[in-house]
Amino acid sequence: MKTAFVFYSYTGKTRALAEKRAGKEQAELIEIKEKKRRSTVAAYVLGSLAARRQKRAEIEPVAADFADYDKIVVAVPLWAGFPAPAFNSILELLPRGAKVELIITSGSGNSTGSREKTMALAASKGVQIVSYEDVKTAE
Repeated sequence: MKTAFVFYSYTGKTRALAEKRAGKEQAELIEIKEKKRRSTVAAYVLGSLAARRQKRAEIEPVAADFADYDKIVVAVPLWAGFPAPAFNSILELLPRGAKVELIITSGSGNSTGSREKTMALAASKGVQIVSYEDVKTAE
C-alpha cells in the first residue's frame, strides 16, 4: 500500500510527529509550505483568525499526485481551535473521493469545537475524513 503523509508545521512540532509516524508506516513524507513564512504575530493573530474562518493559505506548489496513493494522512497544527489555514489548502490538492486520516497537533488545546465544521469543509471538497485524532505535542 502506497501512503502519503502530508503535513504543515509552523514550529517544527508537527514535522517531528510526521517524520516519526511516516517512518513507522514507510510513508512518503510531503511537506506543505506557505509561500511566505508568517511572522509570529501574523501566525498567531492573522493566522488564527484565518483558521477560525476556514480560509486557505497560499502554499508552494506540490509535485505529488495524490491520486497515486492508497492512503493519505494529513497532520496540521491547531490554531485558535481550528486546523491551520494550510489544511484548507491541502484539501484543494486531494482528489474527490479521497479518504483521509487527519491528525491535529496542539501543545495545549483540542479541536473538539471545530471538528464538525472541519469534517463539513472536507466533505464539501469531496474528501472523506475516516479518522480524526487530536495529539498533544511536547512543549
